[in-house]
This record gives sequence, C-alpha cells and structure tokens, in this order.
Amino acid sequence: MCGIIGIVGSPGTQVATSIYDALLVLQHRGQDAAGIVTSDSENICHRRANGLVRDVFLERHMKKLVGSMGIGHVRYPTAGSNSSAEAQPFYTNTPFGVSLAHNGNLNNTPDIISGLLEYDHRRINTSSDSEALLNLFAAEVQRSVNGRPGGMDALTEDDIFRAIERTHMRLEGSYSVVCLITGWGLVAFRDPNGIRPLFLGKRESGEFTERLVSSESVACKALGFELDRDVIPGEAVIVRIGGEVYSKRCHKKIQHTPCVFEHVYFARPDSVIDGISVHQARLKLGESLARRILENLPDHKIDAVIPVPDSGRIAALGLSSELGVPYREGFVKNRYIGRTFIMPGQSMRKDSVRKKLNTVDDEFRGKNVLIVDDSIVRGNTSRRIVSMAREAGASRVLFASSSPPIIHPNVYGIDMPAREEYVAYGKTNEQICDTIGADWLIYQNLEDLVNSCLAGGESSLANFDCSCFNGVYVTGGVTEEYLMRVENSRSDSKKEQASV
Repeated sequence: MCGIIGIVGSPGTQVATSIYDALLVLQHRGQDAAGIVTSDSENICHRRANGLVRDVFLERHMKKLVGSMGIGHVRYPTAGSNSSAEAQPFYTNTPFGVSLAHNGNLNNTPDIISGLLEYDHRRINTSSDSEALLNLFAAEVQRSVNGRPGGMDALTEDDIFRAIERTHMRLEGSYSVVCLITGWGLVAFRDPNGIRPLFLGKRESGEFTERLVSSESVACKALGFELDRDVIPGEAVIVRIGGEVYSKRCHKKIQHTPCVFEHVYFARPDSVIDGISVHQARLKLGESLARRILENLPDHKIDAVIPVPDSGRIAALGLSSELGVPYREGFVKNRYIGRTFIMPGQSMRKDSVRKKLNTVDDEFRGKNVLIVDDSIVRGNTSRRIVSMAREAGASRVLFASSSPPIIHPNVYGIDMPAREEYVAYGKTNEQICDTIGADWLIYQNLEDLVNSCLAGGESSLANFDCSCFNGVYVTGGVTEEYLMRVENSRSDSKKEQASV
C-alpha cells in the first residue's frame, strides 16, 4: 500500500510545495520512504529517500524541486523494500524521460522482468515491481512512437493510450499509476479491476484549470482543489503541460472490484472512494456489528464501548449508538509512533505497541468493557490491549473486530504476514478469544462487511475484492505456488533478517 499524487499547475507555478503538502495528507498510506519529481518544459528535478515526508524534504531540497508539474509517492514497507534505491518515483530517460509512481502490487513481476530483457532489451536495477512497470510502460511508449522523427513533438495522446492498452495486456495484479513525461504532461491509469483507488481534482487559476491525481480525495480538499471524480477501472487520463485533458478506457474487460480493506483500515475517514464515504462505511460497520452482538449476546451487560485509536474509533461510534451503550475513550495514543500494522518485523511491532497506547484507568475500573478494533491480524496488538484493559481494572473484557477473520494473504499491495502468523488461521472463534485473552470475541461477517461498504455508494461496483477474508482473488495468476512464494518473503523472521 502506497500513496501517490500528481499535479499539473498553471504555467510558471512551482508545484513542489503542493505535492509535499499532499504527501503529508497521504502519509498514513506509507511511512517508509517518500519522493517527488517535478518538471518544467525541459528538465526534471527529483528527491527521494527513506523516511517520513517531513524528514525526506528539507528546505534546501524543496528549493531545487522546480517545475509546474510533478508527481509524488509515499512508500509502505513491504518485504524486500527497505532499500532507498526502491524509493519512488522511478525514472528512465528513454524515451523522452518518464517518471512513475505506483500504488499496488504486480503478481507477475518475474515474467515482466524477463520479457523486458528478452524483447525490449531493458534491464532494471532493483527487484521492484514498480520499476518493472515503469520500464514496461516506457518500452510500450517507445514502440508506439516506432522510430518516427520529430522527438518530443512526435509523441501524441494516441501513442500514450496505445502504450497503456498494451501495458495492460502484460500486467497481472493491482496498479494505480501516475507518470510524468518530461516537458510533455502527466499520465494516470488504473487497473481493470480498480483494486487501488485513484481520484481526480481540479482548481481554477485564472484562465488555467490546474489538475490533480491522488490516491484519495482528501488530498483535493487539503489543497483547495474541487472534487472531480474517480479514475474508472481501465481508464487512462492525460493532462498536458498546457492544461489540455484527454481520457480513454484502455481495457476491454472491466470488472470493478476495489479492495474492501481500504474502507476497513487504510483510507482516511474523510476520503470518498469510488463514490463511497469511508466515514459512513465505518459507521455502518459498527452498526451491523452491534446487531450481531444483540443476536449472539442479548444479555451483554456492557458498560462502555471503547475504541482502539484511531482505526477502531468510527466503527465504535456506530456500534455504541446502535447498541445503546456509552462510547468512552479509554486509550490515549502516542501520535509519534507509526501504524503498527504496517511495521516490518515482529520485534519492532511489539515494541511499538508498548509505546503507542496508554490507558485512562477510570474508564476501565470495575466495568464490563467492549473494545472495538478494525481488524485482528497477528493478535499481538489485541492481546496487549486486552492485557492493558485488565491491568486498568476492567471486570470483563469483550473484544469486537469490525472486519471478518483474516485467514488469506493479500496479494494486491497489503503486506500481510504468512498464513501461519494470522491469529485466526486454523483456529475457532473460542481459540482466538483465548489467544488474545478476552472474555468474549465477535467478528463482523463478510456479507455485513460488503453491505456496509456498499450502503449509499457506487452502484456500478461489481463487488469488492475480499481476498484476505475469503481467498477469492479477482485477477489471474494467483496460484498456490505464487502464494507460497509470497508467504516465504513475508514471514516476520524474513523481515527481521532483511532489516539487520
């Protein structure tokens, strides 16, 4: 999971500061590395490194990022991506100078890399699927131009659309992409399943309409852009440096199945994705979970509903209202600790949980409390939270997850662990409850999850990708052999070895 942004500003403006501000807004999507590439009519400027946005870009770096258009990226740490060489955006000078930032995960990266070497005579410098995607797109642009004379002036919008059509044919997996072609324009496209989000915004600047492409709509609001629309699955959008906009559907088979985990956990609650308010979806998740509690534990005797901040907060609000039980804030969060879900390595994750939360003891002492979180993955955070509630004096500790049990790998850009590291894998609900030390445990069911996220949202959705819950993968190429390779690279022991 990563965050991407692209902006085409009015002539003579400097977009680097706006891209920086957008990356701060998207920081929740990746805390491992950050990068910005800008371009004027002839040149590019770039800065990328490991670290948070505020640490990667100092004043001296920002002064060098000149140009009226640019793209940016924040990286989420997946297995093997701890090198600063894999910080994005990536760049290749042939043809024309192309930079690319990617959110998602390709499932056929080895095939792409071997094909690039054999057919396109391109060798990439890392094992990154994003660098492979960049070189594939660049190779197809080169093929579209097909040696025509005229340099940059020979490149047309139809060349780009044709290149994207052929790029789609060689890709499997999830990809929302922004590209910058030096001195020419910005290109954005989304995979035919629309697994990862991509949003368009616009802002009037005199007679010029500035354009924005972002992982989430919240970046538009933060920068004062007008909310426009989502990039539809399989669509490509071109914004020329002069402001002209072109779009085309570049894939024949569209099945809109976005990742449901965006609504459960990753996206900011003030975003709207594919017409669905993340905030409203999470409220609905809480309400449906409350109804399940009333069905399964009618005499619950719960005194307080307490969220795990911040990801469990909105679902807890909906649950509290529907259940008729007071909502209370019982945990205080240290906001200078990163999101533990996306931290590589179990030792780092455990250490962060201890530093991240503290209890308000009065909210627990002598009470039957229901703790609400967005999900339970490994169970270590949940177990620590239950233990903290007991130490604070809770009489009984009940636990609710606003999503179903996670028992399958996510292969579309979320670096979930190997199956044997899931607390729910191969266990009954009672066994999971014992593992995390709670007195009672309830999960959301999958049908309620889907209905909650669809409520009041985009009617054109075919469904959601719910693969981490049901093991149904919406793209091709996800075999058991592939899953085993993914799991071998994602185990906590492998990550800890890589971080040494």
